[in-house]
Amino acid sequence: MTRRALLVEDDPAIARIITAALRAEGFEVDCCGAIRLRDGLLARHRYDVMLTDVMLEDGDGIATLPDVRSACPDLPIIILSAQNTLDTAVRASDTGAFEYFPKPFDLDELVRAALQASERKNATTASDPQPETLPLIGRSPAMQDVYRMITRVLRNDLSVLILGESGTGKELVAEAIHQLGHRKDGPFVAVNTAAIPRELIESELFGHEKGAFTGAVTRSIGKFEQANGGTLFLDEIGDMPAEAQTRLLRALQSSRIRRVGARDEIAIDIRVIAATNRDLAPMIADGRFREDLFYRLNVVPIHLPPLRDRLDDIEPLTHHFLHQAAEEGLPSRRLAAEGGELLRSLPWRGNVRELRNFAYRLALLAREETVDAAAISALLEEIPDASPAPVQGSIAGALDRWLAEAAPAPGTLYHSALAAFERPLFERVLEETGGNQLKAAQVLGINRNTLRKRLSDLAIDPDRNSRRP
Repeated sequence: MTRRALLVEDDPAIARIITAALRAEGFEVDCCGAIRLRDGLLARHRYDVMLTDVMLEDGDGIATLPDVRSACPDLPIIILSAQNTLDTAVRASDTGAFEYFPKPFDLDELVRAALQASERKNATTASDPQPETLPLIGRSPAMQDVYRMITRVLRNDLSVLILGESGTGKELVAEAIHQLGHRKDGPFVAVNTAAIPRELIESELFGHEKGAFTGAVTRSIGKFEQANGGTLFLDEIGDMPAEAQTRLLRALQSSRIRRVGARDEIAIDIRVIAATNRDLAPMIADGRFREDLFYRLNVVPIHLPPLRDRLDDIEPLTHHFLHQAAEEGLPSRRLAAEGGELLRSLPWRGNVRELRNFAYRLALLAREETVDAAAISALLEEIPDASPAPVQGSIAGALDRWLAEAAPAPGTLYHSALAAFERPLFERVLEETGGNQLKAAQVLGINRNTLRKRLSDLAIDPDRNSRRP
């Protein structure tokens, strides 16, 4: 069977490359670079797939796709774009596009998508809502993968697990899925499971009846009920106590909950999005996280890249944060090109959160409206060194001695070393920071709530392990 493709691309070089690749796979290809020419070809011919750029010489290729849908409701459409933003990806998805490819794209993947599209007609009804104000910024290849995953989960209720380091914006991704999805008119309820005391987590999630326990003087509605009809975002899911994991799994499997102290169950209708900055695989291996709960949550994983893997996004993010700071009443600042280059060279261990805080600091403390490399360097010198003080002693030497003395069995090295070094590490850092848990968490590079939980699990008293003058 001969397949016929329409390519709408106003860049002659890109058009030639795509046309040659499609013809090599047996497509007959018609090519044009304008909306008016596209519409004329669609009126005269039947196509198995259409590939279209967004910015064409006579208009916006996405904005005019409803006309294409009216004329050819079963035509699969693949959208190409150099405007690599979440806004563009969502607009492409909202048109019912078969696939979206940000430029530069993988030519082999594009051809495979065209072949797949031509084999099964896409009958998705098109719509063209106005783009919303979106919370995510970035055009790097790493973020394009995130955008494409977001668009694929907007019209279903599959559970999503967002994985990424602290400060990468996991809650923003969850909010974007909610705001752009079919549950946008329902509530978005976010809960940090690591911040809830172990003895209260079930009550916080599922609610409780009056008299269910000491202090329960009234009935309380939990996060699941608050999110009914909308989205429940469970952050720091890796820090959830084991007993709460069991009840969470039961709720997800049955779509029903029971308040603490209640007899009857309550039906719930929610989408669950979870997030963690921890590697759950070793936690599953040693029994700290339920494997069946992991599979229930990890239906669609979204890996959020650290800022060091999206250096091209640092400047637009900084521009955005400076503008945001000005809207909040801080002095207006503008980032010079050489200032952006310097920012790209910094480590940003705190990821986007750290960059945002630094941008606000620039807005407040920079001496000139234009922030160049010299201004950034001067500000860095003025800021007290916040890097952790080195813990005395040779870590490498201690590790060598432990390996020689403990001789852990093959396959147990990681967990044996963690068990051996975690307690003395926490105790020493608490000693050096005078028992200040916030400073200790900064030194260790972990969330303060995570530190509190580990101290509780290890029965470490911060005050007893502090060294004060």
